[in-house]
Amino acid sequence: MTESILILGGSGFVGSSLAISLKERHPQWKIICFDNLRRRGSELNIPRLKKFGIEFIHGDIRSSSDLEPGMFNIDTIIDCSAEPSVLAGFSSPQYVLQTNLVGTINVLELARQIQARLLFLSTSRVYPIETLKLVNLVELSTRLSIAPEQKIPGVSHLGISEEFPLQSYRSLYGTTKLASEMLIEEYRQAYGIQAIVNRCGVITGPWQMGKVDQGVFVLWLAAHYFEKPLSYIGYGGTGKQVRDLLHIEDLLSLINYQLQHFAELDGDVLNVGGGADNSLSLLETTRLCEAITGKSILIKSQATARQGDIPIYITDSSKIISKTGWKPMINSEQTLLDIYDWIIEFEATLKPILS
Repeated sequence: MTESILILGGSGFVGSSLAISLKERHPQWKIICFDNLRRRGSELNIPRLKKFGIEFIHGDIRSSSDLEPGMFNIDTIIDCSAEPSVLAGFSSPQYVLQTNLVGTINVLELARQIQARLLFLSTSRVYPIETLKLVNLVELSTRLSIAPEQKIPGVSHLGISEEFPLQSYRSLYGTTKLASEMLIEEYRQAYGIQAIVNRCGVITGPWQMGKVDQGVFVLWLAAHYFEKPLSYIGYGGTGKQVRDLLHIEDLLSLINYQLQHFAELDGDVLNVGGGADNSLSLLETTRLCEAITGKSILIKSQATARQGDIPIYITDSSKIISKTGWKPMINSEQTLLDIYDWIIEFEATLKPILS
């Protein structure tokens, strides 16, 4: 049976990469991308989508009229459409709430009325900030590391699992995503909608338009390439804060599997990330970027953290690995090399955005 898929946020980094990857793997599938083109650089993906015969619709999930059921004859909705910035929640709360929460309601109403399945990309930011700050850490020469002894459930040397406590605040961004997860479960129970939720950590790779508040690994590599200054912000200004990273191609492999085993995974809420083996501190990232680009840049030091910052987050994806057999295949260094090659190939186009 031919799949018919609507990808919301389909001209963004994840959405466009997913659309092209699925079309390459399944040429017979009908794929529609829907996006409001608000994020700078998303317009560059429209020619890429058209090249693969993927339909593009300019619309906004905040507007229910843009998601009229009669417009869509589809089997599956993949929602990649969120405002992904934690900092945006502090500076533009109305936009974050309207996009990430009201938008989810509109998406669920569309799914209910046309009885489509929903694959929802959530975030690791559903885990509370203050509780993450209470994780016992040890300071090593180039990074912070999770200590062996922990009092908080859901924390281990593998990172943060789905059992991590959810009580406390998590930023408006994180709250809108957690609220969306809860609404999805209500719609599953009330209306029989099949749904899968992926709580994603840092996803990165070519075609991500990295900024200071989202897409840090692209930002770091691009700053080295274009020789622009950076800053280590918070935690003493040493650059030892840590994130794991997942190459976009590894995420695409997982989603391809999920689409073909949807009924088996229906109702699951799953942590998805690169894991401890694919984690880097900013300091370690700097050293890799220097080695890859052959350039060193000024990196300032600012001891005070920004609102919403956390010292470490590493995704424990054990649950989804055990359920599906999927695991990340592309390591951190190769991910940065892929970003570097992409910048070189499209330097003229990317320089106004990434520099």
